[in-house]
Amino acid sequence: MAIAGLDIGSVATKCVVVDDGRIIGAALVRTGTDTEKAATRALADALQQARLERAVLEKIVSTGYGRRQCGLADRVITEISAAGAGAFRMNGRRPGLVVDIGGQDTKVIEINGEGSVSDFLMNDKCAAGTGRFLELMAQVLETDMEGFSQLARSAEAPRRLNATCSVFAESEVVSLIAHGESKTNIAAGLFEAVASRVAAMLRQFQEQPVFFCGGGARSPALRLALERLAGRPVQVLDPPQFVVAFGAAMLPDGV
Repeated sequence: MAIAGLDIGSVATKCVVVDDGRIIGAALVRTGTDTEKAATRALADALQQARLERAVLEKIVSTGYGRRQCGLADRVITEISAAGAGAFRMNGRRPGLVVDIGGQDTKVIEINGEGSVSDFLMNDKCAAGTGRFLELMAQVLETDMEGFSQLARSAEAPRRLNATCSVFAESEVVSLIAHGESKTNIAAGLFEAVASRVAAMLRQFQEQPVFFCGGGARSPALRLALERLAGRPVQVLDPPQFVVAFGAAMLPDGV
């Protein structure tokens, strides 16, 4: 029977319907202020894509920022466990480090050869290392995330930013634009600022393969900056935003 995995994030809610280890339906909606409403809509959209009725689901598993505010779930698990399980199954069952850049936090999760989480680090104290920071900076540069990434990849000389706080970074970006700095160089500098934080987290683990998921993984500019600063290849899992929801659906009961 099919299983639904719900990843209720601070910015977006993702749902997958999984049957026999395959995603047969997926949906993403903005979370907003009503997590229950977002989860209900994401589940309905994923079921519609899968051409299934809710009654046929074996269970619904929730994870993420709003996992305990969701009354739909039969089971609740942490996003650390879900990310590890989803990444392990999507990467061909290989051990390594999972970088998950979400809207509210950034995580580096170490998974072993059995797919279990052996260690992790989380940056949840400051927005400057998260996907939300990049969304805000894209708005300051008057573009969307896709345009933001394209700007960065066109840069000739990435501009290093002095501010390490998202509030001060916005002021610094506005000031740099006023003084004639190109948006391309600023964009590249912003991606490098986020990548440098993640690279510092990676250096606290032994060198091993790196797998990238979460909303931030959709940006080629961020992946390239992370590869350059970490000094190792970074594989983007596909589809990156649904890795955690997939892991929630796939993690066996009792684990």
